[in-house]
Amino acid sequence: MQKNDIVTVEIKDIGIGGEGIGKVDGYTLFIKDAIVGDVVEAKIMKAKKNYGYAKLMNIIQSSDERISARCPAARQCGGCQIQEMSYDSQLAFKHEKVRNNLIRLGDISPEMLDKVMEPICGMEQPFRYRNKAQFPIGRTRDGKLTVGFYAGRTHSIIPVPDGDCALGAEENREVLQIILTFMEKYKVEAYNEETHTGLVRHILIRKGFTTKEMMVCLVINGKTLPHSDELVRQLTHIEGMTSISYSVNEEKTNVIMGSCIKTIWGKDYITDYIGNVKYQISPLSFYQVNPIQTEKLYGTALEYAGLTGKETVWDLYCGIGTISLFLAQKAKQVYGVEIVPQAIDDAKNNARINSIDNADFYVGKAEDVLPEKYEKEGIYADVIVVDPPRKGCEEAVLNTMVKMQPDRIVYVSCDSATLARDVKYLRERGYELERVRAVDMFPQTVHVETVVRLTRKAQ
Repeated sequence: MQKNDIVTVEIKDIGIGGEGIGKVDGYTLFIKDAIVGDVVEAKIMKAKKNYGYAKLMNIIQSSDERISARCPAARQCGGCQIQEMSYDSQLAFKHEKVRNNLIRLGDISPEMLDKVMEPICGMEQPFRYRNKAQFPIGRTRDGKLTVGFYAGRTHSIIPVPDGDCALGAEENREVLQIILTFMEKYKVEAYNEETHTGLVRHILIRKGFTTKEMMVCLVINGKTLPHSDELVRQLTHIEGMTSISYSVNEEKTNVIMGSCIKTIWGKDYITDYIGNVKYQISPLSFYQVNPIQTEKLYGTALEYAGLTGKETVWDLYCGIGTISLFLAQKAKQVYGVEIVPQAIDDAKNNARINSIDNADFYVGKAEDVLPEKYEKEGIYADVIVVDPPRKGCEEAVLNTMVKMQPDRIVYVSCDSATLARDVKYLRERGYELERVRAVDMFPQTVHVETVVRLTRKAQ
């Protein structure tokens, strides 16, 4: 196979990035926007020795699982990779993704997984679930202001159709229209990455799904936002508007938010609930973007922890304490560890506003804090809960967990490949996998969360 060859391919599988996978004379091709069951015409764009990447040119025969995308920009936008798959097919793909990683990388037998793996937890309404959106703003080639999302693996802005992303809150559309009109009227320029000129870089919008509170934060390449009083006047007409601010980011960087936040109207934060736990959310706070599924995810973690009210629990990579405070409702004592100082400040504040006094939080790396508290201060663990970043747990963390010999380990993962690797490590050191469940936190995308419970074997 060579670049620019046109081939006909039947799609037999889906890759981890959502690409359709098919073979032509034994040569594997990855084809974006193709799904299992499609027969497609594709143009080879990059040819390696044993595999290549191709562009979907034409669908010759549609899969039974293919549906029309709700968003007309779904193929161009980098946000939704599998919006043209039926939702049942999306769930089946994610369930199998987790299962296959546990088999291939975790060395767990299919027979064992048949016993311990539970059905994936999906959504009744898999749209309008995001409580946060960050929209880059720029100009089109003909000079018009535009706002949207970046195309996959680029910084080319794909305009949001009518300013309305199908995954986000309906109020986002009105917010974006107000800001674009404001910028045109007062000649407030959009940021240009190439020249590092212009003012407005991104628009951050957050919504409390339970409280209906709204937050708008403009990320700007400067110290002040001109005519901000007029922007405030217009935005405050939106129902639920609670916080309006700007974030100063004058760096040449891909990082969206700056560290300096200036509130120009209302509160510095909005509030929302997961279950009956209240959280204060600032522009810089980490907070799960799908509150409906987050409650199910944390509920699963709490169920797997099997708490009776007598346990000491460690929550590693605790963030702003979202899981910690859930666990504290059923535990004797919870200790949370997180490397980001601001997150720990938020965790302590969230404990305070919920009158939770059996949760303590420490700043630092889990691999440093855990040995110190265990070996020097004798703080043990009946249950350890981990929710690490995509790279999984550091081996030093896993090793200390094993030394502490908790009865149960609950592992919450955003990457089932690193989860499988870490589960294998723990199974080789005295723990056994008892329960597994995938939770679809991000419908229309390839991402999936997983919760597992491991129990210490009797010696």
